[in-house]
Formats: sequence, C-alpha cells, structure tokens
Amino acid sequence: MSGVNVNRPYIDKVHPEVYKAMIQAAAASRKVARAEGLSDGLLELVNVRVSQINGCRTCLSIHAPAARKAGVEELKLDLLPTWREAEVFDGQERAALLLAETLTVIDKAADRNEIAIEAGEYLSAEQISAVEWTVTLINAFNRISIASNHPVARPRTADS
Repeated sequence: MSGVNVNRPYIDKVHPEVYKAMIQAAAASRKVARAEGLSDGLLELVNVRVSQINGCRTCLSIHAPAARKAGVEELKLDLLPTWREAEVFDGQERAALLLAETLTVIDKAADRNEIAIEAGEYLSAEQISAVEWTVTLINAFNRISIASNHPVARPRTADS
C-alpha cells in the first residue's frame, strides 16, 4: 500500500456495512424527494452547493456531472456560489439552496423557523423535509470522502 496512510483509511472500505446503510438511506431519500415532486436536477444542485461549501472534491466530481445529466444548465452550475444574487435561479431552487446552506453551515443565531417560513413560500413541508434529508446525507457523504481522502472521481472512458 505505498502512498496510502494506514492511519487515514477509507472508512467506507473498513466498515462497508455502515457505508451500505448510508447508500440505502440516500436511495430512500431520493425516492421520497421524487415522490414529493422534487426533480433530480434540484437535488443535484443541492448536492453540488453543499459539496462546494464543504470543499469535497470527490462529491463535486460526482454531483456536478450528475447535475448536468439531470438537465441543470451549465450557467446555473457556474453561478451556484452566487445563487442569492444570480437571477437565473427560480423560487424553488432558491428555497432549496437556502435550506442547503443554512443546514450545512449552522449559525446558532439563525432562526430555523424563519428559514422554514421563507422556504415554505416555494416548498411544502414535505418537500422541505425531503430537501433537508438530501442536505443531511450529502453532508455525511462529504465527511466520509474528506475523512478518507477519497480522490476525484474521473469519468470512465472506453479504455478504462
């Protein structure tokens, strides 16, 4: 294992049963979000924004392409860090991104009730719950990849 720090293991490989449960939770979360009428594009925008905030290169390398595949415009991905100022995001996207940011960087002074009221202008309570599950899980996956020092996920080519 040259070049691998044994004191910094891939925690998903050392305890795969825990990681498998995470994958199952993510699948359940996506199923619920879709049932509540949330698009894969919206969920991937959330995944990308949370991964940007956390600086998770692995998750960004997975979710930015997934967002494009789900139909998210390149311009929205380019402007995502400035979503509050960029006029290209609709109300539902803004509400989901608000939830994503405020649940990723937790400000103890922030009023979660006010945040829910603001998000509730564009999302139902069930949709808010589904977005918050997405945010919670991508935060966990970010931390798994950061703890494990996972590499950038490179797309497979015909030669690989």
